Amino acid sequence: MTSPLVAFIPAATLLVITPGPDMALITKNALTRGKRAALMTAFGIESGLLVWTGASVLGIVAVLRSSTVAFTILKFVGAAYLVYLGVTAFLSLRAAARSTESAPVKATTGSPFRQGLLSNVFNPKIVVFFTSFIPQFVTPGPGAVAQSVGYAAIFMVMGIVWLVSYALFAATISTFLRKRRVNQAMTVATGCVLTGFGVALAFSS
Repeated sequence: MTSPLVAFIPAATLLVITPGPDMALITKNALTRGKRAALMTAFGIESGLLVWTGASVLGIVAVLRSSTVAFTILKFVGAAYLVYLGVTAFLSLRAAARSTESAPVKATTGSPFRQGLLSNVFNPKIVVFFTSFIPQFVTPGPGAVAQSVGYAAIFMVMGIVWLVSYALFAATISTFLRKRRVNQAMTVATGCVLTGFGVALAFSS
């Protein structure tokens, strides 16, 4: 019989590496603000998971899942924040138009760490992760909470390894990406991706 952990690892890996708003945000900050910003974004995202783990232990996640109003509010706040991040990418192009021909697109929209943290904290899909995905691998009983926290910790470790690796990769190729034409195209692309994720989240059920 396959142990729950053996089944959890590949399933969690797929969730971790699947492209989403986290990777789009890291790409945007690596492109416009460099390696440190990309890394701080990754750390912010994982800190958001830490917040959700605490909320899960305290029962807050279950309340959000059971309350349609609370879940809907969280969903629209998260959607609005992703759209905001996407729009700021587009607005940065206006600033670039006033810069010199050789200058890269710049966008300063607050702390990269805070951006990553808020994009994760406002993501209602994390509620589903803690209330639907993790419980599939937990054995009911007195140790259920400890098991849930353990699985969440494993997921966070996998996430930080992946996102930090991706942040370093994005920062490494940012020299090429910062060429003006490429930079503009990538800025538009990441802006569209973030805005698209926000709109999709708003209309998701």
